[in-house]
Amino acid sequence: MLQYYICFLCTTLLTTNLILPQLALAAPPIDILPLAQLRSPSPSLTPKLALERLFTSEKIQPEWFTTDFLRQVPIAQITQVISGLKSQLGKYQKVQNSGQDFLVVFHQASVPSKIALNGKGQIAGLLFQPPQAKVIDLKTATAQFQALPGKVSFLVQENTKVKATLNSQTPLAVGSAFKLAVLKVLKSEIAAGKRTWKDVVQLQPNWKSLPSGMLQTWPDGAYLTVQTLASLMISLSDNTATDVLINLLGREQIELISPRNRPFLTTRELFILKGLWNRKLLQLYQNSNETQRRAILQELIAKPLPDVREFEGTNPVALDVEWLFTAEELCGLIQQVADLPLMSINPGVANPQDWRKVAFKGGSEPGVLNLTTWLEAKNGKNYCVVATWNNSKASLEESKFTSLYSGVIANLATAK
Repeated sequence: MLQYYICFLCTTLLTTNLILPQLALAAPPIDILPLAQLRSPSPSLTPKLALERLFTSEKIQPEWFTTDFLRQVPIAQITQVISGLKSQLGKYQKVQNSGQDFLVVFHQASVPSKIALNGKGQIAGLLFQPPQAKVIDLKTATAQFQALPGKVSFLVQENTKVKATLNSQTPLAVGSAFKLAVLKVLKSEIAAGKRTWKDVVQLQPNWKSLPSGMLQTWPDGAYLTVQTLASLMISLSDNTATDVLINLLGREQIELISPRNRPFLTTRELFILKGLWNRKLLQLYQNSNETQRRAILQELIAKPLPDVREFEGTNPVALDVEWLFTAEELCGLIQQVADLPLMSINPGVANPQDWRKVAFKGGSEPGVLNLTTWLEAKNGKNYCVVATWNNSKASLEESKFTSLYSGVIANLATAK
């Protein structure tokens, strides 16, 4: 299916994360498409030419796609994604080969893309991955981050040396990047012998949250290991997996390493507080002290989850009711969990082939976007790159932010 993800509280950059938009077209998703079962495409139209046609034609035609694709993806939605790439990344330049896949090159960035044609030369699968900016030096990147509307923090560390910094000690809302704190506490308890990765937990109905993730659809009472929960929390930004772990560990344990976030919210609690029918309760929560807030959270136990469609808009809501971390704190957290194999399942915007090891977590919701990456270079150097953007008055240009961030990582990959 074609998906233009607005992932609330997630950033699973093919990801973002509770929420990060991805540009993704697939019918079915290209990574599970049985390509071997497709007949050889018509010799008159190669995959590269089909991709070029999408970006050079004045109007996208339905006959370019298979019936199955169009059954799931309206032409209007396809046009929206193509137009969005053009408007956010500058003038289209060309399509070039990249291994077995392609790069769609724009003035400001390139978009790794996959495409599959059927025997008639029609598009049966299509995927646009996160944009990769052209290599950007740290001074230029810092200036461009600073020019974004709203509040922005940015930090690049090489081993223990700060290479670039912008408001790196300013706490900002970070969406699902807060899950690094949950993982840090879990790792500490396992190291202390209080728990093991093999421990099994039963899924309780009052622990279920809203997407991103998949456990919200699983049956009550399902058995899950701690390692499975942690892996889903980080790689898919599964909100239900996160809430299971918070309930297992106890929010008070996480507050010990994140005293600013008291009480430490579950994703379910945040969704309920920000639901359309709970705005009075949200306002009361905003104006309450810590003790009063804890009492309000007890009241939420009996409240149902809001409809997920309430969060499909782009208007920011109460960015002060979130998880607030500085860029320096996020660097410290990801450095402490980067050695865990599950941290490398989803590499974010970094190209794993450029690095010996990549650890990633991001997060977003309307008005909030964070990307946090720890990298081990092939020359042995370690890097931490954190960027956070908050704007309570307008939606964010996610592609612009992501391409700028990926340009920084591309710059570091070329460093000697």
